[in-house]
Amino acid sequence: MKKKTVFRGIATALITPFREGQVDYDAYGRFIDWQIEHGINALVACGTTGESSTLSDEEHRKTLAYAVKRAAGRVPVIAGTGSNELDYAVDLSKYAVSVGADAILVVTPYYNKATQKGLIGMYTAIADAAKVPTILYNVPSRTGVNIEPKTYAALAEHPDIVAFKEANGNISKIVETMSYVRGKLDLYSGNDDQIVPLMAMGGIGAISVLSNILPRETVEICNRFFAGDVAGAADLQCHYHALIDALFCEVNPIPVKAAVSAMGFSENSLRLPLTELEEGHKQTLLALMRKEGLAV
Repeated sequence: MKKKTVFRGIATALITPFREGQVDYDAYGRFIDWQIEHGINALVACGTTGESSTLSDEEHRKTLAYAVKRAAGRVPVIAGTGSNELDYAVDLSKYAVSVGADAILVVTPYYNKATQKGLIGMYTAIADAAKVPTILYNVPSRTGVNIEPKTYAALAEHPDIVAFKEANGNISKIVETMSYVRGKLDLYSGNDDQIVPLMAMGGIGAISVLSNILPRETVEICNRFFAGDVAGAADLQCHYHALIDALFCEVNPIPVKAAVSAMGFSENSLRLPLTELEEGHKQTLLALMRKEGLAV
């Protein structure tokens, strides 16, 4: 059975702009337009970078609906709908589908520290209910649980589980996973510093933080790889290494929020427990951005 590929290339894990403590939808709309105008392949709304954990349920839903409406079919919109509570994840996923999201991105249930059997049960229940392309999101550094290769193999048999965003950082585990699911699940890098390595293992792109500030350039990494210019893709991966490091010098999305604000898109506003980027880190980040010709 051929599964649907949601996108090839780069999807930006969008920040959620705030102004005076509220979601700034005007800034969000302008930012979405700019991303699309600069060649991004897809957008992720209300993921980790979008500070979904600090959004109220009403804000989460309104932001998802706004992103879909603003994109207006120009690129796929993937809705972040994961939770550590099954009924809420199911309800939010159904809502995302109802407002036109093209796919859902479902992070592993955090804090629960589920068993692998529990992960299979959770993901199966969500995909069964949503009936839309479902992308698994594995980021054990933030959730406390890792999707193991044989768990991916079991989940790959579900007709609506089509891909996974892998951010476990363990290349050996990813190779093992691909030995089981190649041809059954699309692989997206969840780490900007591993786009090319994971594409070499059959990946078809990334869900990116870097592309918040360099959408066209991040897409070019994939375009070169797809065109057979692996060395050229690797050159870009290495070129942006220092900037990627700076974007993760403090917990995401603190640095990228500062970067997007410096470019004039939004206020540098976060919600506790996240705080603004430390001044020394900020100056390092801005200096690297200036080297890329970004107006800051």
